[in-house]
Amino acid sequence: MAVSNSATHPTPEVQVPAPESHILSAELTNSFAYTRSLGPVLSQFALALRDGRIVGSRGADGRVTTPPTEFDPTTGTPTTDLVEVAAVGTVQSWSWQPDPYDGHPLDRPFAFALIKLDGSDTSLLHAVDADAPSQLSVGARVHAVWRPVRTGAITDIAHFSLGDSPTAAPDPTGEMTVDDAGNVVISTPITTTITHAAAESESWYLEGLKHGKLIGGRVQTGEVYFPPRYVSPADGSPTVERVEVADTGTITTFCIVNVPFLGQQITPPYVAAYVLLDGSDIPFLHLILDVPAEQVRMGMRVKAVWRPEAEWDHTMRNISHFAPNGEPDADFESYRHHL
Repeated sequence: MAVSNSATHPTPEVQVPAPESHILSAELTNSFAYTRSLGPVLSQFALALRDGRIVGSRGADGRVTTPPTEFDPTTGTPTTDLVEVAAVGTVQSWSWQPDPYDGHPLDRPFAFALIKLDGSDTSLLHAVDADAPSQLSVGARVHAVWRPVRTGAITDIAHFSLGDSPTAAPDPTGEMTVDDAGNVVISTPITTTITHAAAESESWYLEGLKHGKLIGGRVQTGEVYFPPRYVSPADGSPTVERVEVADTGTITTFCIVNVPFLGQQITPPYVAAYVLLDGSDIPFLHLILDVPAEQVRMGMRVKAVWRPEAEWDHTMRNISHFAPNGEPDADFESYRHHL
């Protein structure tokens, strides 16, 4: 059927059938630490925060910017003139946060505010602790509340509180990292959480793993992909059938990992290889263990080594690794088109 919003521009409507399989979804969290040097200017800002002070930069026009800028906003030249500003100031604008999230500076309702510190010509964004939004107003006077453990981060100021009487900062007890050039190095945790809903073919694959099976998908043109695709990456033809493939296969190409890195769970050297499972038309990447790295080769026949069934979930971690299964090497012609 078609629905038209004019006589000449019909809009097609496609009837999409409901999925035949249960669709899986899960919350996925990705976290890492972003580490960087602050450079010569912002390092001074960080060192001042550790000491319970706040500094800004004075530009060629005499204006003081807080936090300091690495380059003069007027001339573009490197900043050299750093000046201390007060830890008290005036609210320029604010926004009430009735339901704080994880990672917010306070675990109770608070306000984010632009605060013009005494001695500064620009505003600093930070949190203001208040019992209710009615306590806040443009022009309200606030002062910094310092954490006892300070490491040179903007969170060394726990928050600002109402009132213009400054609070003395406790002696610093935190540790800082400084590089060979004398610049402060900080690590900022970055976390993103999403809810992922799997496609129907992906749900086949995930449910199969939970039950110790490797489920691929046959596309309309006949090829079997593992893991299954929603459509063929070659020509866009849809996946039309689920197919169980074997947990044995052939190594097509491989890489010997010799370099250690942060978070590595296996001691180098070890092998990451593309394995073409029997019954599949595309290889996938996994670990090869139980054999010296220098003995791994193209064409080697391997079999999945499964973790104990009690540990199985909906992930490929159910397969600990692949190991040689003792069969003769596959003939090159059998996998030459899958390299």
